[in-house]
Amino acid sequence: MAVDTFPMLKEGLIYFDSAATTLKPQCVIDAISNFYSKEYGTVHRAIYDLSMNATEQYDAVRVKAQKFLNARESCEIIFTKGTTEGINLVAHSFGEAFIQKGDEILVSQLEHHSNIVPWQLLCQRTGAQIKVIPATKEGELDLKAYEELLTDRVKMVAVGHISNAIGTIHPIEKMIRLAHAKGAKVLVDGAQAAAHLKIDVQSLDADFYLFSGHKIYGPTGVGVLYGKKALLDAMPPFMGGGDMIKTVSFKETTFADLPMKFEAGTPPIAQVIGLGAAFDFLERQKPVTLQSLLLERLTELSRVNIIGQPANRGPIVSFTVEGLHPLDIGTMLNLKGIAIRTGHHCAQPAMDHFCINGCARASLGVYNTEEEIESFVRSLESVIEQLC
Repeated sequence: MAVDTFPMLKEGLIYFDSAATTLKPQCVIDAISNFYSKEYGTVHRAIYDLSMNATEQYDAVRVKAQKFLNARESCEIIFTKGTTEGINLVAHSFGEAFIQKGDEILVSQLEHHSNIVPWQLLCQRTGAQIKVIPATKEGELDLKAYEELLTDRVKMVAVGHISNAIGTIHPIEKMIRLAHAKGAKVLVDGAQAAAHLKIDVQSLDADFYLFSGHKIYGPTGVGVLYGKKALLDAMPPFMGGGDMIKTVSFKETTFADLPMKFEAGTPPIAQVIGLGAAFDFLERQKPVTLQSLLLERLTELSRVNIIGQPANRGPIVSFTVEGLHPLDIGTMLNLKGIAIRTGHHCAQPAMDHFCINGCARASLGVYNTEEEIESFVRSLESVIEQLC
């Protein structure tokens, strides 16, 4: 994709780390710059033109997010700092309202740490217990084991839509249906899916769905939490402050209606406006379909071991090279102008499952090409010959 669309794509850079964060198109950069330089004002607090215009732009992005996820109502869209904050919000507020000692929370073995640690903290506070949905050797979730874990004690299932560690696309719709049959709610971490799959929260019947702006070509510091209105209404606020109240006195405070109840303080206005530009940009893009070629070409290299063989994979391929540390692979490729991720990918339980300490990960975005994949594979082959 042309440098004038993605100014970060300077000559020679091959960026294969979109699962960590995506590069920003010029339209997103321009939207943020234009707001700060020409239209800046706070929202929901004043009657002057700048404030009113900023409020109108800000609220319009909530409607865009509603349409992006096909939520029933715009009030079911909560702006957060990102997926991590959204999961913590649900774990804290849903947990306070609905989780008690003896309850169980199911979390998959392939989760990002952000979908593990908040639930561990909740269990420490409440006396609830985490049960782990095991993965197969191929890197798919064991649905038979999952069904056996789904007892009447389970109050929440927390699972990623796409594994950030190895790219598995989980059968979310079936998992939600099975959980609901037992009375459990389901939170879906969509951080890796939102940029690549068409998300319909009503069709999925998800109770909560979350993603981060910076992984869908938008800015950092903003994310989206979708929650069913009845659940959000029943949950207490996560934080207190301005905007999330109706009335305040030292005797009693009453809270605002959705979505403001969960958006305390001055929000990330410019980031939300940048997110709106990212929604518009993503709507014009074709799906990323080069993962099959990437997987095929990597499989042809000697000493390269692909981590996981799921039947359905997103644009993420993780691998190790016999005799080489992932950090050395990443360092050498960086010298050739190729950016990949190395390490445990904030998914140490997943690494433990595959009996590795870490791996290299190549992940694709809309700007990547077949030619870049060929160049990456040739460069990796050269690194292997040089170091082994």
